[in-house]
Amino acid sequence: MDRRALIGLAALSTAVVAEAAEASGKSEGGGGPANAYIPLPTATATILRRDGRRGVMTVEVGVDVADQALRLRADQSKPRLSAAYNEVVRLAGERILPGAPPDVEWLSRALQAATDRVLGKPGAKLLLGTVMVV
Repeated sequence: MDRRALIGLAALSTAVVAEAAEASGKSEGGGGPANAYIPLPTATATILRRDGRRGVMTVEVGVDVADQALRLRADQSKPRLSAAYNEVVRLAGERILPGAPPDVEWLSRALQAATDRVLGKPGAKLLLGTVMVV
């Protein structure tokens, strides 16, 4: 199995666990509220593919916020979070060399920093779903 397939599989399994926890009304680990997960629209960016044509990078994202006040702020800030995530994914798309996989570690750190910046303080945990380049 190649690296991209492993990254996609790991990200997909994380998203499935989060969805299952939300659907069952329980959070993973049993400590937080069931409605702490906030799904957000898929972030996208145009990239340059190996053959010189343009491609698309998509990143599924969501946030997990245990603190009720911060969760309300995150829920109200969905448009700003979405815009910030699209900007980070655009920057990540610019960093990709043609034919190379995306740097998911850099991407997750940058998206978490954008989350903290938009919400004004740390406390919301960024959850990555599928990171795909086509």
